[in-house]
Amino acid sequence: MKIEFRYLNTNNRFYGMDEIIVRIASDKDAELIADLSRQTFYESFASDNTKANMDKFLEEQFTRQKLIDEVKQPWHIFFLAFINDEPVGYAKMRDGAIPLSLISHSCIEIARIYSVKYTIGKGVGKKLMQTCHDIAKKKKKKILWLGVWEKNQKAIDFYTKWGFEKFGEQTFLLGDDLQNDWLMKKELR
Repeated sequence: MKIEFRYLNTNNRFYGMDEIIVRIASDKDAELIADLSRQTFYESFASDNTKANMDKFLEEQFTRQKLIDEVKQPWHIFFLAFINDEPVGYAKMRDGAIPLSLISHSCIEIARIYSVKYTIGKGVGKKLMQTCHDIAKKKKKKILWLGVWEKNQKAIDFYTKWGFEKFGEQTFLLGDDLQNDWLMKKELR
């Protein structure tokens, strides 16, 4: 499937009128996605977690090889965001993993959506989220859902602005720390 979305970033304070290009990733992008995944995860959560738990998570659960292998799984859809040919973010959608409370609904998960630290708040996440919405609609899904760490208020606020609402909770193991994630969903029209 070859799909490319082009969006114009109108946030003149950071990029001027540079274009944010979002495209579907292929197997050839697996190493880039793995490196971007580890970088953005660390940037997002290292300051709120112990070094030991972050290291254990990155060395055991979120290894470069595991992330490379994820790109090749047919139920995953990865997108990459670029500005001036520089990779600045990515999203991962997962088709088929459904919480029990949504089992009778046609839905798709936004499993990850990240941008590099210096681009947060500059439109990259917005473009990735719009792409996720567009793909969900093309696949005729009725609900978009995701999990977000309950202590990640910035992300919760971002998802709430997009119309997501909390519908449940689940646990997430980061190293040895069992954390609580909110499950959020949005009904698509």
